[in-house]
Amino acid sequence: MTSRRTLFAALALAGATALAGCGSSSGGVATPTGESTLVVAAAASLQSAFTEIGREFQAAHDGVVVQFTFGGSSGLAAQLAEGAPADVFASADVVNMDRAVDAGLVDGAPVPFARNTLEIVTHPGNPAGIEDLASLAQPGVELAVCAPQVPCGAATAAVAAEAGVVLRPASEEQSVTDVLARVTSGEADAGLVYVTDAAAAGAGVHRVPFPEAEKAVNEYPIAVLAASAAPALAGDFVAYVTGPEGQAVLAAHGFRAP
Repeated sequence: MTSRRTLFAALALAGATALAGCGSSSGGVATPTGESTLVVAAAASLQSAFTEIGREFQAAHDGVVVQFTFGGSSGLAAQLAEGAPADVFASADVVNMDRAVDAGLVDGAPVPFARNTLEIVTHPGNPAGIEDLASLAQPGVELAVCAPQVPCGAATAAVAAEAGVVLRPASEEQSVTDVLARVTSGEADAGLVYVTDAAAAGAGVHRVPFPEAEKAVNEYPIAVLAASAAPALAGDFVAYVTGPEGQAVLAAHGFRAP
């Protein structure tokens, strides 16, 4: 089991986060120090909020360590279908959760726990003069978006269609955090990311809200996985995320209530 969990971490190494004391132990299995590890596969846009929730959950559950693998929801769903082990899956859309359900990967019914919308981000000072969604189609604008199979990419396509704007992105990324990184690094003039990611970037970006974003509100579901080594503990984590404590953290990070 440990080797398969190591493989899962390797498949999404760039998005993996282990909270203090995690090591490489198997989810739900006691380590030599008496700790139990819960492995959570979660959408990249949840990284800041879930890292905080994970710390709170650990504090409330003595001897439990939460290990996260963050990445694009479609990639995580594919890895889970290929046998990558985890205890909980949190997706940035219903489509990829439904794929996990249809593949028999989920134990019980997924529970919606948050919603999110898109926002445009540019360099501080907005040197490209981006004012709205249509501005992204201007000649010479280097635009970064999520790939179509990723939830933020599907939302991008929906808002562009709603606005009647034809976007010609310079790059299509596998996660919303990759889009944000291209903007903050200067590789792109602008990007379409979630409101929560734009907020987390702080002074590192200029934010441009646009009304069409309301036409593509992503619902985030969470579920215990059928192959979990610790289904009761996984259920406790889902309950924490959907309960008052978890919802307060998500709201503080800019997520809407489900």
